[in-house]
Amino acid sequence: MSFVFFDTETTGLKRGFDQILHFAAVRTDANLNEVARFEARSRLQPHVLPHPSALRTNGLPIERLTDANLPSHYAMVGDIRRTLISWSPTIFVGFNSIRFDEEMLRHALFQSLYPAYLTSNHRNCRADALSLVMAADAVSPAQLVVPVSEEGRRTFRLQHLAAANGVAQTREHDAMSDVLATVELCQLVYQRSPELWQRFVRFSNKATVADFVDTEDGFVLTEFFGGQAYHAPVVCIGVDPDQANGRICLSLNQDVSQLAEMNDVELQAHLALKPSPIRRFRVNAAPTLTAFFDAPEHMLDGGSIGHIEDRAHRVKADANLRTRLVAAYIATREPYPLSPHIEERLYNGFPGPDDEGRANAFHQASWPDRLAIVQSFEDERLRWFGLRLMYFEARAVLPAGVRAEIECRLADQLAGDGSGCLTYEMALAGTDKLIGEGADHDDLLSRYRIYLLDRSARAAAFRAQMVV
Repeated sequence: MSFVFFDTETTGLKRGFDQILHFAAVRTDANLNEVARFEARSRLQPHVLPHPSALRTNGLPIERLTDANLPSHYAMVGDIRRTLISWSPTIFVGFNSIRFDEEMLRHALFQSLYPAYLTSNHRNCRADALSLVMAADAVSPAQLVVPVSEEGRRTFRLQHLAAANGVAQTREHDAMSDVLATVELCQLVYQRSPELWQRFVRFSNKATVADFVDTEDGFVLTEFFGGQAYHAPVVCIGVDPDQANGRICLSLNQDVSQLAEMNDVELQAHLALKPSPIRRFRVNAAPTLTAFFDAPEHMLDGGSIGHIEDRAHRVKADANLRTRLVAAYIATREPYPLSPHIEERLYNGFPGPDDEGRANAFHQASWPDRLAIVQSFEDERLRWFGLRLMYFEARAVLPAGVRAEIECRLADQLAGDGSGCLTYEMALAGTDKLIGEGADHDDLLSRYRIYLLDRSARAAAFRAQMVV
């Protein structure tokens, strides 16, 4: 099996609203030797305002982001998709990628009318190098040096880890440089802790994870919060009824006999306590799992291995208790409200097969023929994303009324209440704050401020004209 290490540089951190500006990937063989690399960049989409902190971090001036010689976002996403599919099947690895980079890639694909789950489909697997280095520190801390920040806290930031472990980075917060640093950190773990590396690779496969958690009497789940590892001996009590890849587990610091004696109301009250005795994770998110016989004593939460295994076996043997526990947990869970913003509805259902066919036809058709396809989408998300794509890529083929409708909608978003995309007002306030803190040593933010003032003035004039 090969590996594809990848990273993104983006306009900000808000999934569905921010965009990828720079994508980089390195393909390796099973022994982590590089065999190919790929980079792609795009210009700024008209409806996206970069967060000033993102510009300050990646050092990209607004003049470069608006360079008309750069490919469009749609063209870049198409190039990324073709390359990654040609490298499949593989194991996709990034640094904090499952929480961020993969989410950005999924939204980019979906909003470009492509299937969103490329890294999970095509027989691919996925894993996260941040979890790997945290697990290495938790299980065998001698394998990597974890530096201490200026605030006196241990830090797992990529640039700090790279420097502390002798890994060269030509430029921080550059996608390719970050990819190469991630590869080298993984090589260190691969060389120094082969067993941990093999476990990392094993649990990149969701089918393997599902089989492990569903058949084992119990195991140790390691979760990471604020740069710290928290280990919990748990037993899987069932599949999350709202998420096929979700697994619901019970912490084994619980008195099983006491739980079995509770009625349903008492169970619900008990499971609603903080911290909750319930742990939940997704089998397709490369969780950090350790079999009891592989777990060092400090990962057992103070319990003896025999006592923990006995509790796990009792829960596994009591199907009625597991069913009641799952039902009680689900009853305590607050439902997620539907977002008012289409950009945040990626996970609100898959497009139907007819719409999938229409999306495929969209990419094959000429621009004048694409409007009829877009207007035939049953899924309102695809209709809006398709219209927006046509406006950005070939607005001349759109009827005047359709163009005006799209322009009004985009203008309203950028002048909105801030619950969705970054607005002109928010971007200006953030820019002024950073300038006031002395973060504009190279006038990058001042030039961005001029850009924002010009765009917001023109947008205000447009909106006033539309009202009249």
